[in-house]
Amino acid sequence: MNSYRSAENRETGGWGLKGWNSSPSKGILDSMESRAHHHLGGNPRAPLTRRESLRRIGAGFGSLGLAGVLADPRLLASGKEVEKQGVSPLSPKAPHFAPRAKHVIQLFMPGGPSQVDTFDHKPDIAKHAGKRPSLVNRKSLRNTKNGLMVSPFGFKRYGECGKMVSDIFPHVGELVDDLCFIHSCHTDIPEHAGAILMMTLGALQANRPSMGSWLTYGLGSDNQDLPGFVAMSPRAQPRGKLANWGSSFLPGAHAGTYVNIASMKPETVMRNLSNPHLPRIEQRNQADLLSRLNRMHLERLEKDSHLEAGIEAMELAFRMQFAVPDVFDISKESKQTRDLYGNSEYAKGCLIARRLVERGVRCVQLSHSIDGYDIAWDTGHGDIKGGHARLAKACDQGIAALIRDLKWRGLLDETLVVWGGEFGRAPTSEGKKGRDHDHYGFTMFMAGGGVKPGFSYGSTDNFGLTAVENRVHVHDLHATILHLMGLDHERLTYRYSGRDYRLTDVHGKVIHDIIA
Repeated sequence: MNSYRSAENRETGGWGLKGWNSSPSKGILDSMESRAHHHLGGNPRAPLTRRESLRRIGAGFGSLGLAGVLADPRLLASGKEVEKQGVSPLSPKAPHFAPRAKHVIQLFMPGGPSQVDTFDHKPDIAKHAGKRPSLVNRKSLRNTKNGLMVSPFGFKRYGECGKMVSDIFPHVGELVDDLCFIHSCHTDIPEHAGAILMMTLGALQANRPSMGSWLTYGLGSDNQDLPGFVAMSPRAQPRGKLANWGSSFLPGAHAGTYVNIASMKPETVMRNLSNPHLPRIEQRNQADLLSRLNRMHLERLEKDSHLEAGIEAMELAFRMQFAVPDVFDISKESKQTRDLYGNSEYAKGCLIARRLVERGVRCVQLSHSIDGYDIAWDTGHGDIKGGHARLAKACDQGIAALIRDLKWRGLLDETLVVWGGEFGRAPTSEGKKGRDHDHYGFTMFMAGGGVKPGFSYGSTDNFGLTAVENRVHVHDLHATILHLMGLDHERLTYRYSGRDYRLTDVHGKVIHDIIA
């Protein structure tokens, strides 16, 4: 039995406006073209086509991918018309059962952080340095033949749980009693593009909905002035880009909205979101007119989810003009709070992530990147010591601050924080200083949202290559995240192309042992 399945279950993607030339509203739209073009900063002497004019009005409110966000359609009209409108797909929905968490923050580390250099301490590597025991004599991506390489970093014991943590994560180390480590993660392939998609979509191919899209599909959002799912990164989008937060065949309302947080100035985070040439009332009237014209056309068609998504995206864009500058303006935070997070781009992203979930956003994906490299942690190939130390320094303080801040504000219990990359790195050396990809076993950690604090689950072998105890596949990880959010991963389905799809495909089991 499927749940949360839309009535039409039509294929969706980006939104388009079909058949405008046949619309009786053509004359009105013609008269709007030059005006819209003027207000959007164009050259009034070079009129736009009707298609381009509508595209700019509907999707040009910002650089956020607004084709994938949706608002409450009841706000498109006033008076009696409000009563006739339906509710938004992003309106809050009841979970399958009592949830442990209401929000998810995914701290994504694309490129593959090395488990044996971060959180999976393996002293036996030093005992067999330079050798290649049978346990590690397995093919990696490049099939390197070198022996075991001792970590260039020291490890220190932290907390009451006595967790060993690398010296490159001292701030996170101080919080181990709040963290739940999973040391037995594994995935299907040791290649970045496919493994990243597996972590964000639950599939190796790009034509599947993202985890955040599934969450908003199942639960909606608690804030109708902001997207239900926000994806962020400084400078570089993770490999795969739009596919990592897209909705695929789910209704376009559930696609993530991407924000480049390299600039923290609210007016540049979302370019062109507001229109300085029109007062708010005129923008409201313009949006209402275009919405009514669109709905007139929609009534003449068979139900068109593309067009519906476009209508509602424009409405949300209007309301976001006022909500977005507020949520992204971290100057409103106290100096004490800003100092807690630090000045790195990733740290500021962590602060914004807290502000987003505080305002009801369902899912936030914050990817790590420095120097514009889309798989930043892949620097481990040539230089584990230099690359990993620099990357950890850029995110360590911010991650710890986020967890502390959520806890102090009483938000950690209802917010699930998930840290990790798409795979790990081999304990053997590549060249003299690096490590190749390792999909056989790697480490992730969670905090809050109903998981056991100060707990470690599963293990790799003595050298950290292969998950051997309580193995956790990415499908199991996704099943557990949905479970903590009150969703049964086997019931959260969507019928498309003749079959029922779900985030975990036909796999996945909930890891009940990590749930508090």
